[in-house]
Amino acid sequence: MQITRRRLMATGTAALAASGLPRIGWTQTTLRMGDTEITTLSDGTLSLPAEFIFGPMPSGELAQVLAPYGVDPAAPLTPPCNLTLLRRGDVLALFDAGSGTQFMPSAGMLPDALAAAGIDPFDVTHVIFTHGHPDHLWGVLDDFDEPYFANAEHMMGGVEFDYWMDDATVGSIGAERAAFAVGAQRRLSVVADAMTRFGDGDEVLPGVVAALTPGHTPGHMGFVIGEGAEAVMVLGDAIGNDHVAFARPGWVSGSDQDPEAAAATRLAMFDRITADDMGVIGFHLGHGGIGRVEAYGEGYRFAPIG
Repeated sequence: MQITRRRLMATGTAALAASGLPRIGWTQTTLRMGDTEITTLSDGTLSLPAEFIFGPMPSGELAQVLAPYGVDPAAPLTPPCNLTLLRRGDVLALFDAGSGTQFMPSAGMLPDALAAAGIDPFDVTHVIFTHGHPDHLWGVLDDFDEPYFANAEHMMGGVEFDYWMDDATVGSIGAERAAFAVGAQRRLSVVADAMTRFGDGDEVLPGVVAALTPGHTPGHMGFVIGEGAEAVMVLGDAIGNDHVAFARPGWVSGSDQDPEAAAATRLAMFDRITADDMGVIGFHLGHGGIGRVEAYGEGYRFAPIG
């Protein structure tokens, strides 16, 4: 397993200015496993009120847990968004599609990251979704409501697809997430004819196996790439940050649609990841998102690679 890391700081870079790309900074981390190359690309960051994640957690202990990570439990959170790109032969597969331009101004940077990496969206062969939240799905369409990855096969777990396409979801998901449901159904309707549904344990690509990890959303999926100690797991939002989700995986989080189920999923995932010594790729983990899980105190910690 070979890991490399490239950081492009666009500010003040003459070559990038000449290319016409915006002056942004992004980090690219690459993992090579035999004939497979896995790269994380930044879609920018989110801006979230602390209550969105920390609200249901025990406030007295929370500050102590977060202190070693330099996280203020009362301050807004700005998690990174790392999309995973897999290259192997003729396959160029992207896990999730980013936010697009209609969610948050700090996100939706994937087109710039792809361009800087020399990747044409028309060359992407597969877009494989972990779940249907805006920062993972809304970038599937361009600003003209056309598929951004026009030549790609789109793939989503059947439970997740049915949940967002169900007209009843907008009424049951809660007022604060109702826009998520409306936005997901609109976008999925456009790409439905290009959508392949899959289930828990299905091999979505050769050597890439889906793993149902529910709780954050009803049909959330992770993906195991490779086998044994050489394997890595694409986490999506099932392990949604590199601080409290690792240190106290059994605590419920306000970001999860079914907090109790999501906590049970995290505990089971950490058991599996550590037992099999798998690497991880996290959508909202820092340092490019690729790393390993280490036992630490009462829980775990994220050890970035590269």
